Amino acid sequence: MLKTHPESVLEDYKRLLRLAKYDRYLPRENDTALKINISWGIFYPGCSTTPWQLDGVIGTLLEDGYRPDLIHGCHNDTVVVSAKKGEVKNKQRPVVVDKHGLRNLHLYEDPEWITYEPKAKMHVLDEVFPAGIRIPKRMIGENIIHLPTLKTHVFTTMTGAMKNAFGGLLHRTRHWTHPVIHETLVDLLAIQKEIHGGLFAVMDGTVAGSGPGPRCMEVHTPGYILASHDQVAIDAIAAKMMGFDPLSLRFIRMAHEDGLGVGDPREIEILGEDISGVNLHFHRADTFASKGQHLLYHGMFKPLERLLTRTPLVVLTYIASWAYHDWYWYPMIGRQRVRDFMQTPWGRLFQRY
Repeated sequence: MLKTHPESVLEDYKRLLRLAKYDRYLPRENDTALKINISWGIFYPGCSTTPWQLDGVIGTLLEDGYRPDLIHGCHNDTVVVSAKKGEVKNKQRPVVVDKHGLRNLHLYEDPEWITYEPKAKMHVLDEVFPAGIRIPKRMIGENIIHLPTLKTHVFTTMTGAMKNAFGGLLHRTRHWTHPVIHETLVDLLAIQKEIHGGLFAVMDGTVAGSGPGPRCMEVHTPGYILASHDQVAIDAIAAKMMGFDPLSLRFIRMAHEDGLGVGDPREIEILGEDISGVNLHFHRADTFASKGQHLLYHGMFKPLERLLTRTPLVVLTYIASWAYHDWYWYPMIGRQRVRDFMQTPWGRLFQRY
C-alpha cells in the first residue's frame, strides 16, 4: 500500500510492486497477461484501469527483466460494453501498443475456448453451466496480473481483484451467474489457482468511485495504490479502506473460509503506508437500472429470469442498459462530472496520455 501523486505515480508503482515482491509470484519464463478492467466503453473516472496503472506495471516488468514478447494486454467483451471502444476511450491501448509495443489480445475473439473440469469442488459454476465451464485455453499456464480499480458495485458492494477475473475467464454468457455472483467469484478464484502459472493483483485507488458502481459513481481521488499476490487480501483491505467490513461481504468471507486467501484484515500484513485510520466512507447504492436487475435476479421478476437472459429476448436487457447508462445517465449527469475531473491533477494527467 502506498500513497501517491500524479507527478510520482509511475515511480511509485515500481516501488509498490517491488515492496510486494511481485517477482516471487510471476515466473519470468511464462507468458504474462495484463487483465485490464473496462467497466464502460466510455471514459468515466474510477471506472476502469487507469493508463498510469497500466504504464507503471508494464514499466516495472520491463525494467526488471521480463521479456516484452511474453507480456500482453488482455481483454474480454461483455454484452453491453465494448472492450475495443473502451481501451481507446480509457487510453489503455495507447499504453500497451503505442508506448510499449506489446501484444494486445481480445479473448472473446480467440477460437480456442475449452471445457475445463476444476479439481476444486464448485459452489455454483457447474450448475449454471451444466454443459461445462468454458475458459480460454491460452490462460492455462499463463501468469496473470489483475488491474482493478478501487470502487463500489451494485451487486457485490465492492469490486476488485476477484471480480476482475469475472471478465477474464468466462465468456459473454457470464451474466447468467449474476444471481449467484458471490459464489461465482469464489469458484473462479479456485479455478485461477489451478490454471495460472502466477497470480497477482495491482489495484489503482488514485481515482476511486463510491455509490452505484461500477459506472454511475461519485468520483473521489484518494491517491492510494495497492498490490498483493493474495486476491482475497487485497479485496479485503480495499473494502476496509472504503468503510466496509470485509467479512460481511459474502464473496470475501467464502473465499477466506475456503482457504483461497486471507479475508480477515487482522491477519493481513500491510507494508508501506499506514492505513489504520483510513475510512473513505464509501457507500453502496443502486441506480434505476440496477434496481430492475435486482428484481429480475432476486425479486418479483425472478420467474422471468431465464426467459429474459437465456433467449433472444435478452436483447431487451441490453437495450435497457444502454438506454439508462449511455443515453440518459452519462449525458445528463456523467459528462459534467468528467469535465470537473479533468480540472483536477489526476484529470490533467489523464489528458496527457
